[in-house]
Amino acid sequence: MSDFIFPRSPRETMCGWLHLPRFIDKIRLHLAGKLHPDYQANFCKGFDAVWLEAAGVDAKEFIDVVRNSITDGQVCDWVQKHAQKLESAKAAQRERMLNYPKKGDPELQARLKMRKEQAGLVHRDDIQTFVDFIDADEKRI
Repeated sequence: MSDFIFPRSPRETMCGWLHLPRFIDKIRLHLAGKLHPDYQANFCKGFDAVWLEAAGVDAKEFIDVVRNSITDGQVCDWVQKHAQKLESAKAAQRERMLNYPKKGDPELQARLKMRKEQAGLVHRDDIQTFVDFIDADEKRI
């Protein structure tokens, strides 16, 4: 689809936070009415919610911050003032995202397998996590 705009990779970081640039992209696309329907169901859920929880930030407030900013730098300045500042919170969020689903979680491993099958990526043994899946599905890896 020619008008499909992918947000940045969930691996990208800003202010030390993994996924933050992707979440900002999703918010900007949502506000412009251009967030693809495939992303609507998990908007402010899933990894977005993981970031919000770890950062201690309210979704509505953060959407307003992005709405009222022009640059990522302005958003980053706000995050540095208002989000959780402990490096341990950032590290825990990064660990949670990059290792999801855990090897010992058969239900979520089955869901990842199903998503790979649906996307025609079942042959890709390098896709071990949902972050891997997102990057592969969006043709980055």
